[in-house]
Amino acid sequence: MRRLVFLAAAPLLILSEASAATPREESEHVVLEGETLNGIANRAGVPRERIIEANGLEPPYVVRIGETLAIPRGGGASRTIAARGPSNPDLSQASSYVVAPGDSLGGVALRAGVPRVLIAEANGLEPPYVIRIGQTLKIPRTGAHTVAAGETGFAIAMARGVPWSDIAVANGLDPDAPLRPGARLLIPTVVDAPMKGASSPLPPGTPETRFAWPLSGDVRRSFTERGTSAYHDGLDIRAARGTAVRAAAAGEVLFAGKEEKDFGNLVVIDHGNGWHTAYGFLSRITVKQGHKVARGERIGLVGSSGRARGDELHFEVRHDGAPVDPMPELPETP
Repeated sequence: MRRLVFLAAAPLLILSEASAATPREESEHVVLEGETLNGIANRAGVPRERIIEANGLEPPYVVRIGETLAIPRGGGASRTIAARGPSNPDLSQASSYVVAPGDSLGGVALRAGVPRVLIAEANGLEPPYVIRIGQTLKIPRTGAHTVAAGETGFAIAMARGVPWSDIAVANGLDPDAPLRPGARLLIPTVVDAPMKGASSPLPPGTPETRFAWPLSGDVRRSFTERGTSAYHDGLDIRAARGTAVRAAAAGEVLFAGKEEKDFGNLVVIDHGNGWHTAYGFLSRITVKQGHKVARGERIGLVGSSGRARGDELHFEVRHDGAPVDPMPELPETP
């Protein structure tokens, strides 16, 4: 399944005007709030070390808001960063772009203010990322998020419905490193193309529910709306350890791994149309990220990892990143 990425708001890259007669060896970028050297280098398609060298930066390589950085050429004439002009338009708000003579993917990414790797992903490009004159490129777009104290990358990814690996790439972050409170992250807002077999809105009176029960068991704790101290984003369902946990609907595995803070061994499935389900407290995961699964296919086994109170499954349903009560979306009985 190919993901399409769109922008709600993104920082703009400020480029210097280059001479029309003689291509410059570098452009300029004014540092904006929340930007890091890694993120700037990633969006420009230039190794961080070259930016460090060009600007005489010293460890720990902290950049300041308003600071003007020289951005070297990515290497080779094909990577020359052109000035804006009639043949090199400002792409900061564009959702697509038709490749012109002399364009490179790095140059398009820099003018658009979007990481090169996200444009490559949105258009199915593989290294060395060759683009053709006349080719129409989708321009990935991002939103923004300010990290709260104690917030984890996984929690942000769950709330936004975007893989943490995508968020880390967009910001030039080590996905395993802790986040700094107050840091501002670019969030690739992923809108998935409807996949074959994925759930879609059901017309009134349709007997089939959107999702199936992931297992048969007793609901120990029900969904409670946010806004109270006792809120609960899903269902906790008791079952014997090792009981098979099954996909509530067809989809693609968005996450399959360990979430240290709350859920333990966790699987998240993307069902298209903004719908996701999450399965926590597992003793074992039997799928991998990126796998396509069918409704009712086994994805893991009941356990007591994370903050479980005994052997049980934590099950969530989310739509457009927000938790919803699973019960109206499920049959009356498993």
